Amino acid sequence: MRHADLYSLWGEPLAGVKEQINKLKKAAEAANKPQPQVSLSVRLIIGPTEQLAWQRAQQILADIQQNPTFQNNGSLSGHKIKGVGSQRLLAAAQQGDRHDRALWMPTASAVGAYGDTTALVGTPDTIIAALLDYVDLGVTTFLNRGYDPIYDTVDYGRYIIPAVRDEAAKRNKQIA
Repeated sequence: MRHADLYSLWGEPLAGVKEQINKLKKAAEAANKPQPQVSLSVRLIIGPTEQLAWQRAQQILADIQQNPTFQNNGSLSGHKIKGVGSQRLLAAAQQGDRHDRALWMPTASAVGAYGDTTALVGTPDTIIAALLDYVDLGVTTFLNRGYDPIYDTVDYGRYIIPAVRDEAAKRNKQIA
């Protein structure tokens, strides 16, 4: 805590993110330091309609499961869970596939939660609202990527980033 200015989380259910941010605040207070900014990494699966977004999500999951390195035990070949973040993702996934407004866990389960593997699924409006739910908890930075980097990047720049920045600014919270 003494040397940190950024704390990173993966896309977890809101209750878990709130708990982690509260722990961070207490640790910063105990160290007599300012609270680090909080970054949240989550993949975004966007569709023009909710139905199309969920169809795309299911196809992405099927593609992951057909990957030649995928094993029947639900993890990538040779991967071992290394951190408590992965353990939290798998625990949340055991509670259900969907959480909160748009958080989807099966992609994390399919690869053993080895990293940034959960997703927010929906229309741009749904995803914007879901990201703002995290802003309201204290997330200050997002690291988002998708499964089709070129097209996803265009959609993020066109629909997601400007709207989240504008609304976060209205809420007087800085988003990098």
